[in-house]
Amino acid sequence: MSEHKSSALGRIWSKWMSVPLWLQILIGMLLGITTGLSLGEQAVVLKPLGTLFVNTIKMLIVPLVFCSLIVGVTSMQDTARMGRIGFKSFAFYLGTTSIAITLGLAVGHFMMPGAGLGMQADPLAAAAVKEAPTVMETLINIVPTNPIAALASGKILQVIVFAVALGIALVLIGERGKPAIKVFESLAEAMYKLTDMVMKLAPYGVFGLMAWVAGEYGIEMLMPLIKVVIAVYIGCFLHIVGFYSIVLKLFANLNPVQFFKGISNAIAVAYTTSSSAGTLPASMKCASESLGINKRISSFVLPLGTTINMDGTALYQGVTALFVAQAFGIDLTWVDYITIILTATLASIGTAGVPGAGLVMLTLVLTTVGLPLEGVALIAGIDRVLDMARTVVNVSGDLVATTVIAKSEGELDESHFNANSEDSAAIVANSAAEQESTRQQTS
Repeated sequence: MSEHKSSALGRIWSKWMSVPLWLQILIGMLLGITTGLSLGEQAVVLKPLGTLFVNTIKMLIVPLVFCSLIVGVTSMQDTARMGRIGFKSFAFYLGTTSIAITLGLAVGHFMMPGAGLGMQADPLAAAAVKEAPTVMETLINIVPTNPIAALASGKILQVIVFAVALGIALVLIGERGKPAIKVFESLAEAMYKLTDMVMKLAPYGVFGLMAWVAGEYGIEMLMPLIKVVIAVYIGCFLHIVGFYSIVLKLFANLNPVQFFKGISNAIAVAYTTSSSAGTLPASMKCASESLGINKRISSFVLPLGTTINMDGTALYQGVTALFVAQAFGIDLTWVDYITIILTATLASIGTAGVPGAGLVMLTLVLTTVGLPLEGVALIAGIDRVLDMARTVVNVSGDLVATTVIAKSEGELDESHFNANSEDSAAIVANSAAEQESTRQQTS
C-alpha cells in the first residue's frame, strides 16, 4: 500500500514539474491567496517560506550582476572591428532604456497602482529612503573607493560601475585579458544556472508570501495587481507606438506604420514566447525580408540588442518599483528616481539573457533604493502577463535600433522597406489596366 502511495505521489510530482514555471508561480499565487483568506492572520506562519525565497534572491544579486556585466561588456569586442556600428548600437540601447524606465516611473506616478494598499514597510527600509543622499552625492558615490567593500556590502551602483570599468579594461588589453574573460564567462554561466535553480523555488516562496499578504490585508490587495498590469501595458503601448515612431521618423525619416507592418511576425512570436532570445530568428527574418536591412548590420545589432537592450524590462521596473513604494506607503525622493534610472540602465548591459531577469532586476532596483523585497512576491504571480508585454517592447526596440543604424550606414533598402502588399496590389492593378488600355488601342 505504501509503495502504491509513493508511486502515486511520484507521478503527481512528475506532472507538477512538467508544468511551465510561470504557471507554477501563478498556481502558487492563487493557492497562497486562497490559503491566506482562509487562515486570516494565522497565515503569518507561512511567511518564512517567502522570506527564504527572498533571501536566496538576495544571495544572487551581487555575483550575478558583477559577472554578467563583465561578460556583457567583453562580449562586445566586435565593436572594435565594426567601429561606428558598435558605438551607435551601444549608445542607442542605453539611451532608449533610460527613456523607457523614465516613462515607466511617469506611468506609475500618475496611475498610482499601489495607492491605498496600506502594507507595513520595514522601518529600516523606510529610514534608508528618508536618509537618501543628494543628487551630487549619488553621482559621486557611484565610483567605489574600495571595490571589494562595495561587493561585500552590496552597493549595487558601485558594483555596476566597477564591473563595467573592469570589462572595458579586459577588452583593451587584448590577448592578455582573454584568460580572465573566460573565468568570468564560466562564473556567469554558473550564476545563470544558480538563478535557474533559485527560480524553481519561486512557486513556494510566492505561495508563502501571498498567503501572508492575503491573510494580513484581505481581498483588497487584488485590485492593485490589476492596476499594475494595466499600467505596464499602457506604458509599453506608449513606448512602442509613441516613442519608437518618433525615433523612426526623426532619425531615419521612415514611415512607422510600414515598420510595424514589417515586424508584425516578430511581435507575435515575442508576445507568445516571452523570450527575446527565442524571438531572434524571427527578428532576423523580419529585418532582412520585410525591412530590407543588410544582414551585415542585422547580424550584429540584433544579437547585441538581445544581450543589452531591456527597454520593456526597464519600463516594467519603473512601474513596479513605484507600485511597491506606494503599497508600503514609502515616499520616494527625486534622488531615488534618478538612482532607479541609473541602476536599471547600467544593469541592462549584462542581465537581459538571465532566466527570471525581470524579477532579479526588480529585486536589484528595490534593494538600491531601500524598498521592501516582499513586494517581489506581489509581482511574481502576474509576472508572466507582464513579461509578454515587455518582451514585445524589447524586440521592437532591437528592430528599431537595427533599422535606424542601417539607414545611417546606407545599409537599408528603402524601396524594399516601403513595399507592402497594398503597393504590390496597386502595381499589379495599374499594370493590368495599362495592358488592357494598350490592347484596346491596338484593336
